[in-house]
Amino acid sequence: MKRRNVALSLGIIALLSASAVAYQASLIPASRLIQAEELAKILQSPKAEKPLMLQVGSHVLFTQAHIPGSEYVGAGSSESGLQQLRKRVEGLPRNKFLVLYCGCCPWIRCPNVEPADRALQAMGFSRVKVLYIPGNFGHDWLDKGYPVAKGD
Repeated sequence: MKRRNVALSLGIIALLSASAVAYQASLIPASRLIQAEELAKILQSPKAEKPLMLQVGSHVLFTQAHIPGSEYVGAGSSESGLQQLRKRVEGLPRNKFLVLYCGCCPWIRCPNVEPADRALQAMGFSRVKVLYIPGNFGHDWLDKGYPVAKGD
C-alpha cells in the first residue's frame, strides 16, 4: 500500500511538473510576440532594422532548417543553453532588437522560449520579441514559403 501511494504521488508530481513546463510559452505576454508574417516582412525589407535572431531550441532542428541569419545558442530549457544565450548577448546594448524562436513542438508545449525570454528580460533587454510558432517550425515557417537556411 505504501509503495502504491508513493508511486501515485510521484505520478501526480510528474503530471504537475509536465503541465507547468507544457504551458510556459503561454506565459509570454502578447506584446512580446511577433508573428511569422511580420518577421518575414522585416527580414525582406531593405529599410527595416534587422533583429538579432536566436534559435533557442534543438540543434538538430537548427541544422535541418532555420531562419537565415539566425544563430543557434542552445536550448532555452537547459541551464547550459541559457548560459550560452547570456554569453552571446552580454556585450550588446540593452535596446538591441532581439528575436527568439524555437519551433520544436506546438507552442503550448514548448519548453524553450519562455526561459530564454525570461533570461533576457532579467538582463534588462527591452526590445525582445518571441516568434509565435503555434504548431512547429516546419508547418508555421517552412511550409508557408518563408526563407530558410540549412546546416550550421
